[in-house]
Amino acid sequence: MMTRQEIFGFTPSSQYSTSVAYFSMEFAIDQALKIYSGGLGFLSGSHLRSAYELKQNLLGVGILWKYGYYDQVRDGKALMKTELIEKSYAFLQDTGIIFTVAVHDSPVHVKVYLLKPEVFGTSPLFLLSTDIAENDELSRSITHCLYDPNEATRIAQTIVLGIGGAMLLDVLGLTPDIYHMNEGHSVSLNFYLYAKYKSLEEVKKRVVFTTHTPEMAGNESHSYNLLQEMSFFYHLQEHEVKILLGMDGEEFNYTLAALRFSGKANGVSKLHGEVSRQMWGSNPNICEITAITNAQNKAYWKDAVLDNAITANDDEAIILRKKELKSVLFKIVADQCGKLFNENVLTIVWARRFAGYKRADLIMDDWGRFVTLLNRTDYPVQLIWAGKPYPEDEGSIGLFNQIATRAKPFARCAVLTGHELHLSSVLKKGSDVWLNNPRLYHEASGTSGMTAAMNGSVNLSMPDGWVPEFARDKDNCFLIEPAADALSVVEKDLQENKNLMDVLENAVLPMYYNNQAQWLTLLKKAATDIVPAFESGRMANEYYDRMYSRKQ
Repeated sequence: MMTRQEIFGFTPSSQYSTSVAYFSMEFAIDQALKIYSGGLGFLSGSHLRSAYELKQNLLGVGILWKYGYYDQVRDGKALMKTELIEKSYAFLQDTGIIFTVAVHDSPVHVKVYLLKPEVFGTSPLFLLSTDIAENDELSRSITHCLYDPNEATRIAQTIVLGIGGAMLLDVLGLTPDIYHMNEGHSVSLNFYLYAKYKSLEEVKKRVVFTTHTPEMAGNESHSYNLLQEMSFFYHLQEHEVKILLGMDGEEFNYTLAALRFSGKANGVSKLHGEVSRQMWGSNPNICEITAITNAQNKAYWKDAVLDNAITANDDEAIILRKKELKSVLFKIVADQCGKLFNENVLTIVWARRFAGYKRADLIMDDWGRFVTLLNRTDYPVQLIWAGKPYPEDEGSIGLFNQIATRAKPFARCAVLTGHELHLSSVLKKGSDVWLNNPRLYHEASGTSGMTAAMNGSVNLSMPDGWVPEFARDKDNCFLIEPAADALSVVEKDLQENKNLMDVLENAVLPMYYNNQAQWLTLLKKAATDIVPAFESGRMANEYYDRMYSRKQ
């Protein structure tokens, strides 16, 4: 069996002596390891990087997805389509460990791989796979696709992550002081712990929970009958679960259960903490919900040359490096879209998961004004979109393709595919303006604007998620004024499109083209305001102080 030293390769700092197991459905560690879909993975990846830098006593538990999330490619008409391509990873260590987890009352064999800390500079990460010869084809498929659309498969995935992950830690002799559920996918681990400790209070002493979803519909739930059939409750029966957690009805809600199993919980921005308390506060017997704002790892995301220029307050070097970084991005634009962008033109990027509430097409809502913007010669603008929709979300795939079709005739508009860690990094480094315009109160945190600001891309944003904790309008960013809450969704979209275009035309473009000194001052202010408040070293330390500490 593996020793702690073999797994970690270092002695954790005495400051972080509490041992923590961090459970997440996805981790965005490196472009080469495609086991993530988007923001949740970007967050967990940065957490593991900073935990390693701080030498924290924390390890990750996730799943090795055979096909990853999906590969975003183009069809014959240059529209987006999804491809499932088998992945392989020579840099993962086969631990030799295989154990069984009950799924649908049948044993499923789980093989364990380890991403060692020295490979990518992260905390050790254990990855579980059912895709081995000992299993039948149905069991092998459990760990094929991240967020499988089949309901039974999706439940099986959460059983492997939660119960399987907790079992693995006992097999290794690494039972942690704290189990951290990053989102509710791993909530089944609590039924394993309850069987072990025979007490809800003992479970609460050991479990903390981070919720990321401000929409009730986005919080996963399934029928008790199906979960019972799938062995989700480990050794408990449906009626015992309902009594234990005080949860009635036909549906078992992962988030509510997590809030009743945990000793502490947190939202991922101050605003999201407030929204979460409003969403769940009427339910009795839930734990306290505080807020720890998400953050990103600067060492991973920064361009070192640009960062040095900003630190040295060297404006000439900043201008030169931004043009070089734009040139790198524009080679991808030329390759994918056949359009030659200009490094001297203000470049706006909208890049994140394609979902309706994120409003990728908000800037297009007033089409005449949009076309006028693109045709300006005094203040020229280049626009780039990128992002992956959920593969089953036909509406968002349709929106992606609609934007691609509408943008195609314009020489200064591009829509890119393959939005993963590498492209995300190039977009942040190569953009001048980072556009973020979700419907208000729908974004739990969002972190892309943090890493954009680290790389000299100025935020043009709605004041949602993390943004209100950072933003000072026209000092370190540009804010889009929200429409009145009383308006309908359609009216809000129209008003916020107008507000976005007003800021762009009256503040962003004149400053960029007419007052370079002021633009660079704002850019530098943003970069310095981001760190340390929105750097994941602060976040990783805050989790230890506020969530993992047993003194509170």
